[in-house]
Amino acid sequence: MNHPKKPLLLHFLLTAHLSLLCAGFIGGQTVTFHVINKCPFPVWPATAANVGHPVLADGGFSLPSGQGRRVQAPPTWNGRFWARTGCDFTSTSKPACQTGDCNGILACNGTIGLPPATLVQVTLQPDKSKPSFYDVSVVDGYNIPVSVSTMPADLKCFIGGCSKNPNGLCPPELQVLNKNGSVIACKSACLAFNLDVFCCRNAYGTPGTCKPTMYSKVFKEACPSYFSYAYDSPPPLVNCYSKDYVITFCPSKWGGSQHLPI
Repeated sequence: MNHPKKPLLLHFLLTAHLSLLCAGFIGGQTVTFHVINKCPFPVWPATAANVGHPVLADGGFSLPSGQGRRVQAPPTWNGRFWARTGCDFTSTSKPACQTGDCNGILACNGTIGLPPATLVQVTLQPDKSKPSFYDVSVVDGYNIPVSVSTMPADLKCFIGGCSKNPNGLCPPELQVLNKNGSVIACKSACLAFNLDVFCCRNAYGTPGTCKPTMYSKVFKEACPSYFSYAYDSPPPLVNCYSKDYVITFCPSKWGGSQHLPI
């Protein structure tokens, strides 16, 4: 009997093995991020590592609607994930993406994205005695919703999406528009005005002096489980150890699905 799917499976396994080998993970523990796109449009997820940590998945890749990809990381990796939208890498014009662009290239290779973009920030720890930290931040602004969970799912380890669309609530002075005049992202007040009072710096650089503003409250109302400004309190930071995390762009109300398409 013929088994036409075996070569594809073998190819996937060999590719995964070579990817791990090239990243230097063979023989050591790894953490898997299951990145899922539930948006009704394609996104281009991107990663950027903190100083001293390796770039994951070349820093960026394409992810069609309804698809997912597994991204391997060392057990002590620190960095961020975000989604780029409206990208066209066939054009010579920059930026190539309407939101979250990184120098107009698909593989960001560690380059930080252009805000505003919703950020997943991660600090992994190698064992259960030191739980990993992660959060979702709109401190620099928002483009699309994202949820984060462990696998198997644990409610105390879950960061949900947004109950409202911040782009729909975004004040005109914070809006990012596409060529058709539609709101595709919402800047933070810090990004829009570059003032100390909004950026929590200098005289406003402590939790006691930097308070919520009318602008940060727009984000907090729409996405209560996200960091809406630098000293958001109580800090919406999750501490959970896992070997598998699920990052879902455009989740349902209760966040990421445990169905993980390859």
